[in-house]
Amino acid sequence: MRINIGDIVSNRARRDPNLEAVVDAASGERYTYAQANARINRTANMLLGLGVKPGDRVALLLMNSVSFYEAYLGCAKIGAVIVPLNWRLVPDELAYILGDSGAETLIFDTDFARQAQALQSSGKTKVRQWLQVASDAALEPFAQDFKALAAQGDAAEPPRGGFDDDNLYIMYTSGTTGLPKGVVHTHSTTFWALSTMITTCDIRLGDRFSVVLPLFHVGALAPLLLTIYGGGSVVLMRSFDPVAMWRITAEEKITVTLAVPAMLSFMLQVPGVDPAGYAQLRWIMSGAAPVPVALMEKYRDIGIEIHQVYGLTECCGPGCLIGPADAMRKIGSTGKAFFHTEARLIDADGNDVAPGQPGEVLLRGGHIMKEYWNNPKATAETLRDGWLHTGDIAVMDDEGFFTIHDRIKDMIISGGENVYPAEIENVVLSLAGIKECAVIGQPSQRWGESPLVIAVKSNDALTGDDVLRHCDGKLARYKLPKAVEFVDVIPRNPSGKALKFELRKRFPGPARE
Repeated sequence: MRINIGDIVSNRARRDPNLEAVVDAASGERYTYAQANARINRTANMLLGLGVKPGDRVALLLMNSVSFYEAYLGCAKIGAVIVPLNWRLVPDELAYILGDSGAETLIFDTDFARQAQALQSSGKTKVRQWLQVASDAALEPFAQDFKALAAQGDAAEPPRGGFDDDNLYIMYTSGTTGLPKGVVHTHSTTFWALSTMITTCDIRLGDRFSVVLPLFHVGALAPLLLTIYGGGSVVLMRSFDPVAMWRITAEEKITVTLAVPAMLSFMLQVPGVDPAGYAQLRWIMSGAAPVPVALMEKYRDIGIEIHQVYGLTECCGPGCLIGPADAMRKIGSTGKAFFHTEARLIDADGNDVAPGQPGEVLLRGGHIMKEYWNNPKATAETLRDGWLHTGDIAVMDDEGFFTIHDRIKDMIISGGENVYPAEIENVVLSLAGIKECAVIGQPSQRWGESPLVIAVKSNDALTGDDVLRHCDGKLARYKLPKAVEFVDVIPRNPSGKALKFELRKRFPGPARE
């Protein structure tokens, strides 16, 4: 059998046509699998009519919505390669990704009309077709109406244009050089991710999964596809709001969901939450950063289990997961490798480490990425001898349960978003009067971690506020540093790398909120 990821919704529509497929919590739209599949087919055939061919890149600058759902699966059916865009990025950052991916079609929400205008007028991209999800808003003069065009498309199944090892999507994740890297997944790697998740997670026919993380994240995209594959209903939240999260969980009878630790913390701050109203919620998956044990204990006390997950964009999501039988017994652990996944820990010399000893996490399976787009050097560094070298440090106990301890790389996770110090450092160093700098993460009660700039200045008149103002507009909001500390010298090793562990000792935090 040849694998096309778009077939998961076609097959579900064939088997369970009247099962609710998708709910858009913001717009109120609801569609059964039969209805959703017809709408996806219309979108796919519309794109074919516009000249989109197998292998062409189609970028999505969309909030969580039915439009994202239809565009993603429509592209999958015809073999177009999806490029989900992080809508928190500024136009210059988006232009780099669009240029690097070679996307010629952009589907964007009216919310991002300003960014689309900047991109269209910049001439820095190869985009020639601009499709706007306009709803009741005014259509940009350079754009066509996505919904109106899709409504005119043929509801019949389109010809399939991509299979197996053909590229399905390119998801960009920031690299330590400051330039994003495009993680390439195929129809096959995505199918293997679904297979390893469905045989590991407590997912059941008829489950209702609320997706609140943005769909440009693998932590949202993988659960969406998993829910279709498992025969459930997806409830899409346009964005995270802790009050709305509890309300929708009750109103839509959500049985499973995923939220990063910062979201879990915000949800606990909502007054008047009655656990009796959420009896159907079996568990919440949480990852992106190690989940504090105290936070999981607070949820346990109100009758909700937190199942800690570990994964990366490079492995299409799944790495390790704690199961319901062990979630409380092994609280703090991220569990064992997924069913069709291998995991091991190695030392600096590449040798397997003994239980209880820290080592770098390596993963192997059919769901590991194909490559980094247009980046063979980074691909060769990350994929070695069939193993994905994650750069994360963990310890495995004598029962085979993994606990994530730290990261080899200096990545900061703020509110579930990956923030790379090198990107911030590059911006700070472009400010006149800054001699050198280093960026570290400080513990934040609100965000998990927040970036701190540590700088050596050559202009005594320069202030921390000057540095923060310089960064504003050059970086996405979630990447912006929260504070600046000036020092006389930044400690470095013989090769010139900043000794960030010394800086962390000197500036332990907590972060300024």
